[in-house]
Amino acid sequence: MTEGQRLFVGGAWVEPEGGHYEVVDPATEETVGWAPEASRDQVRAACAAAREAFGPWSRTAPEERSAVLGRAADIIRGHVEPYASLARAETGATTATARAMQVGVAAARFRRYARVESAEWAIAPQINEAGPMGRAAVMGALAVRQPVGVVTCITSYNNPWANPAGKVAPALAMGNTVVVKPAPQDPLSVYRMAEALEEAGVPRGVVNVVSGRSVEVGEEAVASPDVDMVSFTGSTAVGRRIASVCGRDMKRQLMELGGKGAAVVLDDADVSAAVAGIGTTFSFYSGQICTAPTRVLAQRGVYDRVVEQLAVYAGRLKVGDPREPDTVVGPVISAAHRDRVESYVELGRKEGAVLVAGGERPPLERGFYVAPTLLADCTNDMRVTREEIFGPVVSVIPFEEEEEGVALANDTDYGLIDYVWSTDVARAFRVARRLRAGGVGVNTVGRNMEAPFGGFKRSGVGRDVGSYALHAYSEMQAIVWPG
Repeated sequence: MTEGQRLFVGGAWVEPEGGHYEVVDPATEETVGWAPEASRDQVRAACAAAREAFGPWSRTAPEERSAVLGRAADIIRGHVEPYASLARAETGATTATARAMQVGVAAARFRRYARVESAEWAIAPQINEAGPMGRAAVMGALAVRQPVGVVTCITSYNNPWANPAGKVAPALAMGNTVVVKPAPQDPLSVYRMAEALEEAGVPRGVVNVVSGRSVEVGEEAVASPDVDMVSFTGSTAVGRRIASVCGRDMKRQLMELGGKGAAVVLDDADVSAAVAGIGTTFSFYSGQICTAPTRVLAQRGVYDRVVEQLAVYAGRLKVGDPREPDTVVGPVISAAHRDRVESYVELGRKEGAVLVAGGERPPLERGFYVAPTLLADCTNDMRVTREEIFGPVVSVIPFEEEEEGVALANDTDYGLIDYVWSTDVARAFRVARRLRAGGVGVNTVGRNMEAPFGGFKRSGVGRDVGSYALHAYSEMQAIVWPG
């Protein structure tokens, strides 16, 4: 066995007490590397190191913290090719996606949070006007943002660069210290990020990375008395368990959980544009993304065209080796997840959905591939339309009137990102305002990286991205004095 990855605890690279486990390339089923399995004691040590480092780091001037983040961004950009190669091997993402949307976005996020408002404050204080106090003295007041403390960052497997960077960079910018627990399927990329931060000059203990397949690793990183906040991206089921632990000790939470995005295609929509947007569900991370428009609600006037064009779109996508430049759809993360996605497709057929495209396993010798799959004539009570499949599977539901489409879109446990397509922009915005989701794309599946990101209902708690992340990783403090 080749030499395994070490943990990063208190500024030192240490051997894992739980040994190592294999990280597998989902495209080739070959070994990518050997990830470290931390013990409970090592997770506790990481949390304690972050606690010890918090005081000095939080008192460091924001412009100094900014300089560290800026250098980290430069280091990541300077290693795009090897970092993207590792990310592709760990996740099965296409080379272009790994380079631009994983490593590239991570570097951009470190660069974004290297921008500070002043040398004294990461977020400028808010001056509050004095209100009527009767005979009492008039008081002056400042509302200032203070760092939360030690933040445990638990990250998702679909993007081992952009997702951790979106947590670590704003948390550090605000003066917090972090313990990162990466997804067990692809943790090696996160250790490369830790190396970049170490080279950039982050002080000992400010950033710690502990990994493992055992649930004990995550449990200890959440429950540790040294931890003040948990930032989690993952399933709603796991998020609820984390939230229950945080609730006992009143720990702050930022939760980005599951999604079952509705794409409302109105009868005046540009169907080709809608299909191109919805079709990203098949290709982007092979559908393993919570923001995907997986639940298409098509008004009767365009329903047949939406189904027909989506079927043609899905059939044209090349499924295969993500290293090949013309590959559009790579593998899903594991054999177990492939089986799960396939079981949902079969369940949809049993529930009465019509299989229009896909449904079969691609004829490839190795790798965990699922063909882009389209299910039509669905109803909103089917499990395939209510539960997050997290794969290249789209279900289409017809509706008659606009009111019904809105009701169907909102009839879900989730509320992360929805979408509306209509050539009447005023109509599209009217519908968007009625959707119970944290974000709505109007005639687009693109995102604005300064806009608040998060979900309604079981899709999460809190908002991040842009300046909203700085608020998310901070506490509000009022300073009052005699006027």
